[in-house]
Amino acid sequence: MRRFHRQVVLEPMPRSDFLAALTERGFIHQCTDSEGLDALCAAGPIRAYIGFDCTADSLHVGSLVQIMMLHWLQKTGHKPIVLMGGGTTKIGDPSGRDETRQLLTHEGIQANKAGIFKVFEKFLTFSDDQAIMVDNDDWLSELKYIPLLRDVGRHFSVNRMLTMDSVKNRLEREQPLTFLEFNYMILQSYDFVELSKRYGCVLQMGGSDQWGNIVSGSDLGRRMEQPQLYGLTTPLITTADGGKMGKTAAGAVWLNEDRLSVYDYWQFWRNTLDADVGKFLKLFTVLPMDEIAKLEALEGAELNEAKKVLATEATALLHGRAKAEEAAETARKAFEEGAQAEGLPTVRVAAADLEDGIPAFNLFQRAGLASSGGEARRLVRGGGARLNDVALSDENRVIGTADLTEAGALKLSAGRKRHVLVKPV
Repeated sequence: MRRFHRQVVLEPMPRSDFLAALTERGFIHQCTDSEGLDALCAAGPIRAYIGFDCTADSLHVGSLVQIMMLHWLQKTGHKPIVLMGGGTTKIGDPSGRDETRQLLTHEGIQANKAGIFKVFEKFLTFSDDQAIMVDNDDWLSELKYIPLLRDVGRHFSVNRMLTMDSVKNRLEREQPLTFLEFNYMILQSYDFVELSKRYGCVLQMGGSDQWGNIVSGSDLGRRMEQPQLYGLTTPLITTADGGKMGKTAAGAVWLNEDRLSVYDYWQFWRNTLDADVGKFLKLFTVLPMDEIAKLEALEGAELNEAKKVLATEATALLHGRAKAEEAAETARKAFEEGAQAEGLPTVRVAAADLEDGIPAFNLFQRAGLASSGGEARRLVRGGGARLNDVALSDENRVIGTADLTEAGALKLSAGRKRHVLVKPV
């Protein structure tokens, strides 16, 4: 009987610092062998990895739980491996998707990989004996098809693969699943075995949607006579209202600054729902648990202070303490003093467009304060749109150069918490 098809409850508290930290902060959902992994972690440093495909030039907040797991792995004395999926990105992971990914060129994948590395260097210290980043294209591109089928493919049952959620869900929804994508599980499993051979890696971590792939990798290692390999997954992180973590009306919350300003990143955390503050402080900051308990206990208006702490601490991890505090001060001036704060996100529009005049609903959409013209119209009609701190009542009201402040900008506001400066160029 396999021991790894079970959900884990780590009771009592694990002996190893790593699993103890993950347990008390709410990171753990499933583990292939929790007792064995805890004993291994307590005995000395281990190598563990998480894979990230290179489908964009930045990761977003949805990947932050996994990034924080690697952060805690290193913080507790172990050695993280960041596996870039330069090879698997050429195929596409069907997990959690209803459609085939668009295939990227080699050059596009390399550019995305470079952008993603910028995120990890904020959370990990890289060196030969600390965290390392490797690319599975180094070995996957060298594989010969027939030997792969003989040596690896024979260990995979199609019957079992059809029961995996990543495959089953697509088939149940009658969405196409290409033969190319069907092989993703085999290659990800082979990654685990290859990392075990090359670097002594014993643990693969990932989100709960990767459980089937992780288990398959552990199983393949056993069949190919590798040392015991372990798997660990995190729960699906949702917000208190049932929404998906990191999804907003304006789109994904990107981690790279050239994709999303520091101020907007700070504001994302500041807008956390009351019921999520404690959970997010545990997952997305490194504050001590006793301090988190005090912040979590705040109620009413005082809870806003806990949200500011969350926003500043989460932003400091990614962008540095100075930029986080600058964003917090910009927000304080914008909200508490009503000042025309120069630190607000800036959108530039052609001066000629402003000279001709732009309808309010269109300008709010162009500024990123609404995802569509219809949403922008509803924002104005509902009384949530302001120009230079004055409420707008007409979505078709033409905004032009006459509305520019002495600083030569327009301040647009959506509600009390979202502000953008519009400057002509």
